[in-house]
Amino acid sequence: MRSCFTAMALLLCLFTGLSVHANQATTSPLKPFTTDGCSLWLDGTPENPNLWRHCCVAHDLAYWKGGSKAERKKADDEIKACVKTAQGPGMAKYMYSNVRWGGSPYWMNHYRWGYGWRYWDGMTPRGYKKPSAEEQLLIQQAMPAAQRVIEEDARKNPAKPVEPDPAQ
Repeated sequence: MRSCFTAMALLLCLFTGLSVHANQATTSPLKPFTTDGCSLWLDGTPENPNLWRHCCVAHDLAYWKGGSKAERKKADDEIKACVKTAQGPGMAKYMYSNVRWGGSPYWMNHYRWGYGWRYWDGMTPRGYKKPSAEEQLLIQQAMPAAQRVIEEDARKNPAKPVEPDPAQ
């Protein structure tokens, strides 16, 4: 019974994977840029709910484009530095550790490294892949629309100006 269940599960996974792959073959290789701010996390404090959202939106842009393992590390270092400036080292370290774990290009989620590209690259996940010259051109062509998304997000989700601490 167990082996029958395992075989059925494997067939279902194979069928689902091939179905997703076949559907992706008919769509553009680069999806339009999207952002949800700090995916599955807070964009700021209760007093300033969008305090570090801009850090996450910039991070989303890097993740949308994807690229090499070193480029991902750089993007994650940049969000850590940005959140540290906005909120402090505790939140920065917490977010950094979560994006390092949760943003792997091998997870099938909407916020993975390289989420602008199809998950499958042939029969394997895209993973850490530097965009080709043709893909770089697609990114460049999509950047004006991406910039409009970022500007609209900033209008809809403004952070309050941070007031200086009178104790300092």
